Amino acid sequence: MVFEAFEVVTVPFNSDGWGPPDASETSSTSVAAANLLPNVPLASFSRAEKLGRVADWTRALSNPSARPPTGSKSDPSSIFDFSAFAVDEGFGLANSSGNPDEDAAFRLVDGKPPPRPRFGPKWRFNQFHNRNQLPQRRDEEVEAKKREAEKDRARRDRLYNLNRNNIHHQRREAAAFKSSVDIQPEWNMLEQIPFSSFSKLSFTVQEPEDLLLCGGLESYDRSFDRITPKAERRVERFKNRSFKVTTSDDDVIRRLAKEDKATVFATDAILAALMCAPRSVYSWDLVIQRVGNKLFFDKRDGSPLDLLSVHETSQEPLPEGKDDINSAHSLGLEAAFINQNFAQQVLVKNGKREAFDEPIPNVNEGEENASVAYRYRRWKLDDSMYLVARCELQSTVDLNNQKSFLTLNALNEFDPKYSGVDWRQKLETQRGAVLANELKNNGNKLAKWTAQALLANADMMKIGFVSRVHPRDHFNHVILSVLGYKPKDFAGQINLNTSNMWGIVKSIVDLCMKLSEGKYVLVKDPSKPQVRIYEVPADAFENDYVEEPLPEDEQVQPPEENNTEAVETNGAAEDKKPEGQA
Repeated sequence: MVFEAFEVVTVPFNSDGWGPPDASETSSTSVAAANLLPNVPLASFSRAEKLGRVADWTRALSNPSARPPTGSKSDPSSIFDFSAFAVDEGFGLANSSGNPDEDAAFRLVDGKPPPRPRFGPKWRFNQFHNRNQLPQRRDEEVEAKKREAEKDRARRDRLYNLNRNNIHHQRREAAAFKSSVDIQPEWNMLEQIPFSSFSKLSFTVQEPEDLLLCGGLESYDRSFDRITPKAERRVERFKNRSFKVTTSDDDVIRRLAKEDKATVFATDAILAALMCAPRSVYSWDLVIQRVGNKLFFDKRDGSPLDLLSVHETSQEPLPEGKDDINSAHSLGLEAAFINQNFAQQVLVKNGKREAFDEPIPNVNEGEENASVAYRYRRWKLDDSMYLVARCELQSTVDLNNQKSFLTLNALNEFDPKYSGVDWRQKLETQRGAVLANELKNNGNKLAKWTAQALLANADMMKIGFVSRVHPRDHFNHVILSVLGYKPKDFAGQINLNTSNMWGIVKSIVDLCMKLSEGKYVLVKDPSKPQVRIYEVPADAFENDYVEEPLPEDEQVQPPEENNTEAVETNGAAEDKKPEGQA
């Protein structure tokens, strides 16, 4: 096989400057210049100028229609043919047979950098885990965005349906709540007040007047402020207890009523229940007695106000069985037991107790009373109406060389599965998250404690965090932490408006003052955000008065409401009242 010899083309040398020599010269270099490829453009340039395009290696493949008719894909000179695109006046051409139409030959060169891709999770994955992967095409990017949007839409729909199911599930549980008192057939319903009407009420009271301070207080032990979940303390049991008699049985209030010191009489717990009524979910009741021109707000023996609600405002339902240790009734008894012992354990045990004007009323001789003080205060509701309330304090402490009064309360954790936050893990590092979770689950109880501290004019409210030793052991408890808050600051944190609180009390008092003399019951509906006022016999709730539960078909049913606003729920009650409950 014979191979043709490869002839090396002579490359001319231009000793005068850059580029090929002038064709007019007759030297040997001019002869070599004639052997150069045709249609090769050349423009004179200096070293300071930017060099333009030399050869378009892609034009013959990407845009065949723009190729000159004489060229072909196999023509090696086609990549050097710029006659059809020579629009630059300074770009000299060897062949003058170019396209005369400059508009058709114009090409816009975009010098902007390509857009940077969005840095999303997938881009970061591709960037760090597969650097050799080419960028996605535009259609693939559009499809990826569509898939992401579809996932987001499905996620939102799933969360929305989950929230709706939680609300409906909670409302079904709320519908199963029973009324705190059995409505008897001889009771006559007089008023029905929805909670929606309480939100717009507002009333400003003047500074109250302190009438009397009874009892004695012990000092607070500051070592409990240093308790942590890693250095917990067992809750001890104490025999001494506080005697919380109702309003009309209080000897001091009876004496003040005889002296005509006020028109309306109540206790701080009763006023707090009224002030925080819109936050309540469970049913509760108050006994109202109109005697002459006097009005007494009382509580029944065994009333829910004697206990402390647990998980009242939570979305997780509690077991319904009354014998279950995690039922609402069992947890209420447990919380009352914890609070009573906690308030005595955090005191200094040195036998010193500061006594005040008078001893605690209604305490027999020889009975050991707990550290408690009753402050009787009077508020002016209008020109002819005053309100006297018995407010409770539990301890004192010296702050800045001044004696300060404290209220002592305890939150109890029974099972982290219900609350969603484990106190032993979060109290030390995320106290704010623990408190926010308690405000969600026990908002009504915390609001009532704050209202009682404001009524008593306490300088500080101490809140203990008490947990079970084991979730299934409801007898033994440990103190994990104790936090202190100023009542006014804490009321601002939980959105407790003082003017609205007193507006609710003022509206209820004005309504009851229009009633005739007799006995009445104010009942929170177990399944709707509203309260009802019933007229009851004079001997109701006395020792010889027996309440017998009636069959469902004989119980008194409330009338149908025409106003749809009256049946709007507050997120925790059923829209339709269950049969057999009032």
